[in-house]
Amino acid sequence: MAIFFLKKTEIMRRRGGLKIRLLIGAGIVLFSLFKYYSNRATNPYTGKKQSITLTTDDEIAIGLKSAPTMAQQHGGLYPDQKAQDLVDKIGNDLVNNSIARETPYRYDFHLLRDPETINAFALPGGQIFITYALYAKLENEDQLAGVLGHEIGHVIGRHSAERMAKQGLTQGIISGVMVGADGGAGQMATMIANVINMKYGRGDELESDDLGVKFMIDAGYQPEEMIGVMKILKAAGGPNRTPEFQSTHPDPENRIEKIREAIQKYRK
Repeated sequence: MAIFFLKKTEIMRRRGGLKIRLLIGAGIVLFSLFKYYSNRATNPYTGKKQSITLTTDDEIAIGLKSAPTMAQQHGGLYPDQKAQDLVDKIGNDLVNNSIARETPYRYDFHLLRDPETINAFALPGGQIFITYALYAKLENEDQLAGVLGHEIGHVIGRHSAERMAKQGLTQGIISGVMVGADGGAGQMATMIANVINMKYGRGDELESDDLGVKFMIDAGYQPEEMIGVMKILKAAGGPNRTPEFQSTHPDPENRIEKIREAIQKYRK
């Protein structure tokens, strides 16, 4: 009888502990959702609704603080002032002839020394980078404008700030699930969150392509040359390219189709 009573007490204690964990986990999830959606607003430059917790001043400060470290990771700046001047000229052409000039961001363009990594990227607030490895493969100034226009699109789209907010949301949901359930459920939540964030990343890339086409047209560059950039990126990816559903970037062929659609849209 005593053994039965002890087992029953233990079961009740475990059930009570589970209920408490579930309540705490649910509270964490609800708070994360509230924090994310209470910061939802329309981006005045793209018309897209976003949840962002950073101010534009925060973005600028983060970008300026991170820029030296990013340059150092790619071997520093490329030691050819003529090449840097060309990057500055085209970057500033795109900014001064588009809605980018109306934003509060500070745009700086950096040509990195890295001779192997074919890449370009933007930090929050307007710090934009292109590696020499990619720069050297571009065939003309219009293709360079396509690369820089795409990165300016990331800045105006506030993609980095939006990604930070989304990561905060998914991390909160994962924490809530792991508190309220077992480790297996937490692992599943992590996998789902990773897939969601990759989809968001692909959407950001397509939006930046679309904005880049508009900036090129506004500044007098030939947007068709952005298709040439996609072909360069596809060749650089090689035959063993990561499948699109496992990647943060859309397949270059899919991007080319969207770029053609954007050209028709903005040319009208």
